[in-house]
Amino acid sequence: MNNSISRQSISISSSLRRIVASALACALVALSLPTSGAQTHAVAKSQKMSGEQRISHVLNRLAFGARPGDAERVAKLGVEKYIEEQLHPELINDAAAEARLSNLEALKLSTGELLAKYPQPNFLLKRMQREGKLPADLADLRDNRKTPDAAKDNAAMKQPDASMTGAMSAPGATANAPNVNPNPNAPNPANPAAIDLNRAEYRQAVADYYRENGLMMPQRVTAELQASRIMRAVYSERQLQEVLVDFWSNLFYVFEPKGADRLMLVAFYRDVIRPHTLGKFKDLLVATAQSPAMLFYLDNFQSVSPNAQQNQRRAAQFNQRPLLNAVLGARRDRMPQQPGQMPPPQRAKRGINENYARELMELHTLGVDGGYTQKDVQEVARCFTGWTIMDPRGAANYAGFVEEGRSGTFYFNPRLHDDGEKLVLGHKIPAGGGMNDGLMVLDILAHHPSTAKFIATKLSRKFVMDNPTPELVNRVAAAYLKSDGDIRETLRAVFTSPEFNAPENYRAKIKTPFELAVSAVRALGGETNGAPPIHQWIARMGEPLYQYQAPTGYPDTAEQWVNTGALLERINFALALVSNRIPGTRVDLARFAAATPNSALDKSRVIDQFASVILQGDISPRTKASLLKQLDEAAANPTAAMMPAPANAGAMTTNASADMNAGVDAPPGARRGALQRAQVAANNNAPVSDVARIAALILGSPEFQRQ
Repeated sequence: MNNSISRQSISISSSLRRIVASALACALVALSLPTSGAQTHAVAKSQKMSGEQRISHVLNRLAFGARPGDAERVAKLGVEKYIEEQLHPELINDAAAEARLSNLEALKLSTGELLAKYPQPNFLLKRMQREGKLPADLADLRDNRKTPDAAKDNAAMKQPDASMTGAMSAPGATANAPNVNPNPNAPNPANPAAIDLNRAEYRQAVADYYRENGLMMPQRVTAELQASRIMRAVYSERQLQEVLVDFWSNLFYVFEPKGADRLMLVAFYRDVIRPHTLGKFKDLLVATAQSPAMLFYLDNFQSVSPNAQQNQRRAAQFNQRPLLNAVLGARRDRMPQQPGQMPPPQRAKRGINENYARELMELHTLGVDGGYTQKDVQEVARCFTGWTIMDPRGAANYAGFVEEGRSGTFYFNPRLHDDGEKLVLGHKIPAGGGMNDGLMVLDILAHHPSTAKFIATKLSRKFVMDNPTPELVNRVAAAYLKSDGDIRETLRAVFTSPEFNAPENYRAKIKTPFELAVSAVRALGGETNGAPPIHQWIARMGEPLYQYQAPTGYPDTAEQWVNTGALLERINFALALVSNRIPGTRVDLARFAAATPNSALDKSRVIDQFASVILQGDISPRTKASLLKQLDEAAANPTAAMMPAPANAGAMTTNASADMNAGVDAPPGARRGALQRAQVAANNNAPVSDVARIAALILGSPEFQRQ
């Protein structure tokens, strides 16, 4: 996250700082207290959730919290019928939510189309240079950028831009910049201002070229993908499906900033995760194994048998594609090696890559203690040789060498496959199986008892408790095996379990930052277009979407989220939300409590009003007393009157993609500046009314932070 934005976040008056500090201390203590286990077991045995609590519990676990009116609807429908309804999302009309996403054009395109319309600047300019099509003004600016600092600038620009979901690589900069300036007209390296100006001109020229040729910066794809996740979670009637998209995408994690994955993630979520959230686990497993996003992230697209005949393979490819052969040959003729020029580096010899095989068993199926060995990893890796991607970066697509729509898609290349016999987890996989070798492995893993236990543990942890009991896991695993890995039936075993409905598990799990942000907007009946500002807040609270580097995905227990820094950001987010300081997101507190001068406000009554809306009335006397105390302390020190908030700070646009246009399609420097200015303008010492403080403090209360 950009440090300047972090430093310039919401300015809080001295009295409000004391409220935040007090609320933070209370929240940290309360959230750290155990809520299940031996300490509450004796009490829980004689208690049951009330009807209202059970409704709230189901809406917090199967959905991203209740919207105004949801609790009443579930009460009328019945909890069991609501659960059954959510288990069949295909029967739920979700046209209203889909309409909100209609302007996110990138999400409608295939990976090949995305590669063509959202090219990486470096890649595009190098291709244009090879083809002799690089405009003279861009070529001059590119040459001027080849200063001793070019390599450093290029490396910096390749870092993910946390304020905007991803950075644009610096076009034209080479990895090993020369030690002398080849262009006598280039700016003097001793003059940083001239160099910075030149870089800004170059970025602007690249942006102009994109605009003039109907192209868009690739980071826009990520911004639209993040916006769609946020809006679906807020607005979809298929809430359980959205919760499961969050769950399965974290289990089958893909890191967006890794190369071509930025564009491949659209198909991954649309065509792989979402359609399989409630089907057979084996189908989901096969879909992820054949996903170009997963193949690229875990490097399996480069995994080849050591015995593959590379020369024969190339010859066969050239025979099949004479045009490609001719063009590549002509390209070689156009680029002879110059006298004294260093020969091109030799490529490392390709071979078997074990990354996917290892993560498939450890993170996707059996679990770390699932009973496999290193030899099993090696054998599984052999089975998946040849599972690769057609034109993964779009090079052949740009040149017209690949059939339309084929770039960035899965295909099996038999010439790269190890066709020998394998032995996986005691199962013999006969020689000559080709692609079926990998499919056999997936079938073995999907039906393995260790996979049943692993998936049962993960689902129980997600929906019931951080440390599920062995009894619960065994029952859920049995349902998985009995139903042949049917996710819907496995979830029924979770939702009908005594543990799921036990009072000790009511509000026992800490919300992740994504869950918190979405549930807060829903609780207040807010509106959002999912634009970058609200994602920035999710990132500041610790969970930038698609940005976690490890293939484990984000941790799924409370320890990751309960710390002083994270909780402070949660309270800051609540203040920003209720004060309408998040551009593109807006709430109307007047719906729930009429505007009243602070001096005449009945704080106890307003707390009850917002507790009814946000917590379905279930606020503890201790929490209410703490809130009243904090408000009284603020009233005793009414200093520091603040400037009015901008009238349009939280204004909504009618177009879901409109708020992304100015920032996402701008060059990186301009984009960061625009976002920082918008953030500072929105957070400019605006007054926080007592009504807004009450709403924010309830959003920051232990009752709301838990689910």
